[in-house]
Amino acid sequence: MCRLVGYLGEPILLESILVKPVNSLVMQSLHARESSVPTNGDGFGVGWYAPELSPNPGLFVSIFPAWSDRNLIHLTAKIKSQCFFAHVRAASVGGTNSYNCHPFSYDKWMLMHNGDIHQFSRIKRHLRHLLDDTIYNSIQGETDSEHFFALFLQLSQGQDFTNLTKIADIFEQTLRTVERLSQQYTDATNPSYFNVCITDGKRLLASRYCSDKNTAPESLHYLDNGNFNDSLNIKGVVIASEELTDVSNRWQTIPANHLILVDEDLSITFRGL
Repeated sequence: MCRLVGYLGEPILLESILVKPVNSLVMQSLHARESSVPTNGDGFGVGWYAPELSPNPGLFVSIFPAWSDRNLIHLTAKIKSQCFFAHVRAASVGGTNSYNCHPFSYDKWMLMHNGDIHQFSRIKRHLRHLLDDTIYNSIQGETDSEHFFALFLQLSQGQDFTNLTKIADIFEQTLRTVERLSQQYTDATNPSYFNVCITDGKRLLASRYCSDKNTAPESLHYLDNGNFNDSLNIKGVVIASEELTDVSNRWQTIPANHLILVDEDLSITFRGL
């Protein structure tokens, strides 16, 4: 399975979260600790917000492994942001090309996913029928993740997102729609996994969810106003597939089949799915 990291808080250098920790995302691309697939070498991506320039995120993706990409190391040492996503990929649905690398962005929104939709090929056409032309034509890759994002965008049209709870409502509606399609058009012999992060650059939502309630979802942790080492204190929230540091008593595990909601003031709430 893929590995991911999301951050929301005071502006910091991306390398502080993505490169420097002992179990950084770059390290996880080569040797993940909490995954049955230890190597995530089918590309990577980084998305970040610079609100003084644009409300829409910047994006850098590559099909090369994160552990061997010089550009990633240089970029993360020079970019400071108050909200960013990063993802290393172990391909499940869709080939190894840049259009299939996470995170995905559309206007102000950004999404990344660790997991898979079981037998996605059987529901792909039916999901696409739910999209209008604009959203449909925005899809550039083949992944189940980008199609999930497209459905979220479709259901978001005309919605008032002044409240983070509304984003959670639309996310859950997206999830239930995909589950309904799976029940209709697949044999449902295996579960689907949805560790998904979504942000608009100001708020952040992440899910740790498996469609089979008797099966544990993929790992997902959070750190609230953490201290990574003696020289770095952050005021922010980190969401990560794996604990980035060995100071494990500071990390907390997101409950199974729950959303974690991080608001603009960095307050955290949980919501069962």
